[in-house]
Parts: sequence; C-alpha cells; structure tokens
Amino acid sequence: MGTDELEVTLRLLWRHERPGPARAKPGPRQRLDLDAVVAAAIDLADDRGLAGVSIRALSTRLGIGAMSVYTYVTSRDQLLALMVDDALGGLALPPHVPDLGARLEAVADVTYRAHRRHPWLAEASGPRPGLGPHAFALYEWQLEAVQPLGVDDLELDQAVSLLTGFALNAAVLAGQWVDEPQDDLDWWATAAPVLEELTDARRHPLAHRVGTAVGEAYGAGRDTGREYEFGLLAIVHGLLELSRG
Repeated sequence: MGTDELEVTLRLLWRHERPGPARAKPGPRQRLDLDAVVAAAIDLADDRGLAGVSIRALSTRLGIGAMSVYTYVTSRDQLLALMVDDALGGLALPPHVPDLGARLEAVADVTYRAHRRHPWLAEASGPRPGLGPHAFALYEWQLEAVQPLGVDDLELDQAVSLLTGFALNAAVLAGQWVDEPQDDLDWWATAAPVLEELTDARRHPLAHRVGTAVGEAYGAGRDTGREYEFGLLAIVHGLLELSRG
C-alpha cells in the first residue's frame, strides 16, 4: 500500500470519529454505504476464507458491478484493513476486575475468541499494528489490563504481545485441528500398529510412555483446548512472578 493510499485508508478507518470525504474515489452515485460493503466482505471471509474475498466476489454478494466496488475502496488491501478494524470493533471487551491473573487471562481469551470467530483475521492483519479506532480501543483496553504488573512501558507492550501472540497461534492451530477430526483418527489408526512394530520402547521410553498416556486421554495426538489452557496458565504465572520482582 503506497503512501497516498495509506492516507486515504486511515481517513476511511476513522470516518465515524473524524468525518471527512466518505468515498475512496469519485464515481457514480452510491446506493450502499461503506459500512455495508465492509460487513459483506467480513461475511464473505467468514464463509469462504480470505482467499475467497475478491472484488468480483464482493460485487456479486452486494449485487453491484465490480467497478462500482472501487468507488468504496481503492484496493483489496484497503478493504482488508477496513475489515480487520470492523471485526475488532465487534469484540466484547469485559470490564477489568481486581484480580490481576484474571485480567491477563482476559487479554488472551479475547484474542483467542476473535481468531476462532474470524479465522482469516491473522492473515489479513499482517505484521503491522492496526491503525483504526477499534484497534486503538483494543490496545488501550489490553494495556489497562496489564498495567498493574508494575513494569515499564516497553514491558507492558511486551506483556500484551506475549499474551495475544500465544492466543493467536493457539486459535490458528485449533482451527486447523478441528477442520478434519476424522482424518486425524484414521491417520492414527493406520500409523499406531506400524509404529508399534518399528519402534523400540526401550530406546525412547519417555516418548512411548507419554505418547501412550496422551493418546488414551485425548483419543487423538493432541488436545488444543488443554494446550491453550495449560500454556495460558504458565504465561500468566510467569508474568505474575515478573511483577513480584
């Protein structure tokens, strides 16, 4: 996204807080507003994934010509930026409670639920931070949550990044794992007897013992829900220890 398009994108992102030109570029009279276009794009991504979001697919869903879409957004990248911020605006941010551990867990949980609800969100967000009003509001809420850690500003940001990065990766993995659960069961049913023949429990005793316990407990190779709960518990414990100095 070039500098000129970035400036237009920022103004469109903040269109409700700082009203200005309502269009990405001149064109015929619009019969929809930008909010409706972005909402339709989010629905499209939820249904088909990010790969299914194209200007042509969006125009079909809206019932307008493909070129008409470009009077609302100048490019797919601009559309994705608007989609991400609107999706963040739909998050329920719970009020902060006195218990610091619960506050830290809430930061991760909000991120986890967002990415499970909108699996395309991670890819669409990219490596740069969001610059829209909902992204700012979310970051403010996250910082308020971790502020009682009593660390400096850089470490407050790192605490947020640690919690949200873990939750994002856990949500992506959970989405991949549940897509085809029967395939996983079939895979293990085929692999297990062959591995029993080929491997030696005396050579890899821990792998055999723990792997057997996991398989019996989970009925699969992993339980992403338990992994998320355990990982979050460990991270929160570490941050609380950091806070205690």
